[in-house]
Amino acid sequence: MFAFIKAFFAGLIAMLGFNQGLLWLLDRAALANTTSWSSQSLFGTGIPVVAWLALWGALWGLVIWSLVRRAEAAGYYVGAIILGAVLLTGVAVAVTPWLGSAVFGVSLVGYAMNAIGVMLAANAAYGLGFAALMRLFHPPR
Repeated sequence: MFAFIKAFFAGLIAMLGFNQGLLWLLDRAALANTTSWSSQSLFGTGIPVVAWLALWGALWGLVIWSLVRRAEAAGYYVGAIILGAVLLTGVAVAVTPWLGSAVFGVSLVGYAMNAIGVMLAANAAYGLGFAALMRLFHPPR
């Protein structure tokens, strides 16, 4: 039970630190035009986009933890990176057109390959950050 609480907070921190941090680095290096740590209101609800992303990062942490918690050695990290990249990007690509705006920091309108590549990289960074934080918070026995 406590491991899932740790996974919730590891996912939250990984989204704010690793995912959004990589988007910020890519923007600063002029490799992609991205928005990180956005305080804009989500669809006029008054909820900042960054808070929404943090919540979803925490929830994804629960999903990824349930899938990789028994993996050993490098498989643990590789699994978390692949799951982060594929699951989070897949959901973003599937859901964003229904929302009608670029909620996830990168405009996926028309599914431009560079935008999908940026999302894959940022979500892979989330997976790596989540795995590293969970090893710190909940080391294997």
